[in-house]
Amino acid sequence: MALRKFGPNDVVLNTMRTNPRVEYFIYDGKVYHNNSPHLSGALLGPTADGTGKNVLAVTGGAVSLYEYNVDRPTFSSVDTGWTPSYAQARKVPQGAFLFPQATDIGLHAGRWFGLGTGEGPTDTGRIYPWISKDTARSSFKTISDSRYSNEFRGGDTLTGNYPLSGTIAREIMWHPALRRTEVDNHGFPGVPARGGNPEYQTTPVYPHFYALKNRLNYYGYMSEHYKVTSPSPTGSVAARVWDKGGQVLNLVSIPAIVYGSTIKKGTVSLKYYYTGSLLGELKDSKENGELIETIGADAGKVAGVVLYDEGFFVLTGSWEIPGSTSIWVGKSGSAIDDVYTNKSDVARWIYFGAGAYDGLNTQTGPTDGGFESASFGISFEGQTEIQVYNMFANARRDEVNYSTNPTFLEYGQTAVLNTSAQIYEETPTLRIKNTVSSSYLDYNTPFKKQVFISKIGIYDDNQNLIAIATLADPVLKQEDQDYTFKIKLDI
Repeated sequence: MALRKFGPNDVVLNTMRTNPRVEYFIYDGKVYHNNSPHLSGALLGPTADGTGKNVLAVTGGAVSLYEYNVDRPTFSSVDTGWTPSYAQARKVPQGAFLFPQATDIGLHAGRWFGLGTGEGPTDTGRIYPWISKDTARSSFKTISDSRYSNEFRGGDTLTGNYPLSGTIAREIMWHPALRRTEVDNHGFPGVPARGGNPEYQTTPVYPHFYALKNRLNYYGYMSEHYKVTSPSPTGSVAARVWDKGGQVLNLVSIPAIVYGSTIKKGTVSLKYYYTGSLLGELKDSKENGELIETIGADAGKVAGVVLYDEGFFVLTGSWEIPGSTSIWVGKSGSAIDDVYTNKSDVARWIYFGAGAYDGLNTQTGPTDGGFESASFGISFEGQTEIQVYNMFANARRDEVNYSTNPTFLEYGQTAVLNTSAQIYEETPTLRIKNTVSSSYLDYNTPFKKQVFISKIGIYDDNQNLIAIATLADPVLKQEDQDYTFKIKLDI
């Protein structure tokens, strides 16, 4: 059948925008995503305190990309004490996925091992990507060129891990601009080290603060609350309204796998609960990134900002939120900036999200007013843009009326008239099967050309078949009919 080219208006590229709703709830050192409980599987489940990996092989509250290794533990966690013999080893072709399966390799709880005989990696009971180091220099993005050259020999196996996952994280920075010092680890910027020794500034204690400084200043055109420093009305450096380098910052990170390309403006809500009662809420009601408190005596104050495209909440609100007793806010996460280890304080926005993968838990903190009395809710809408091709394949009248299906011709005819080394000639008088039906008995309806369209092939400029659209039911087309088939392709 002859190929037909799409016309200038037959291929339309549309953008479909979706806004999935996302919710997180943080309580007692555990994180819940979209109200999903920490599910246990038959072989893989949470630890006794509920913080371990669930049936999706990710920690609670995390999103599993593609949901690989569902309820599939490693051998070390379920098959301890059993070692396969060398005869039970299995050779795996390079680049293959490894799936647990029942074979003649040697069964143990329905799983098998491959011993890494030089033909492939060892089977751990989970699928994972791997590749051998060779002259093609293929590698994973997570392995730098220097590591690839210096730490691996030719023939070594490079492996990755599945599942890939994403979860929120909280980092509290007590002195964001603090740098490590060679002389005195407790010296702060601008403050002489103990004993009058000079202070040598080296690497940052909180590198995430320095990584975000330029981005925060860039969004200053939306709101001045983004800016790292705000000058005083008089212009005096000593009287700045704020300097985020000297404030306490609470950084809450949202993985891009959750929100897509950006967080939709005007949909962010952060709620602070104490013993089940709502103490305060922050919203980006102005859609300019400002997180504004909406209830209570401090309604209208800006407690932080949202970086919509990057997925960060930067909270600076240090005022007391009335309605709570002392709450343990825990350690800073830095061995150098440890002045607030095991600190207790009243509720403040800089403590929002305590327990969200920040090293804090009720087992290591004091019991008086522990943060198990506090809980936190995060909700917003993500935004994902999906490119969709709409292609219109036209079957015009007097066209598309012949089929290459062998059943299109009457049975029993000789299709090839002559064939030799010099000639190939088909029979020019082949008769087409009359498929026109009649409602009358023993009556032959006059012949009419008609075909049944069941598939539509899509070809590139070099006439390579790149896609096939299959109809649920074949469509009858007669010579005097026009048909247009709409084909959608997400890219």
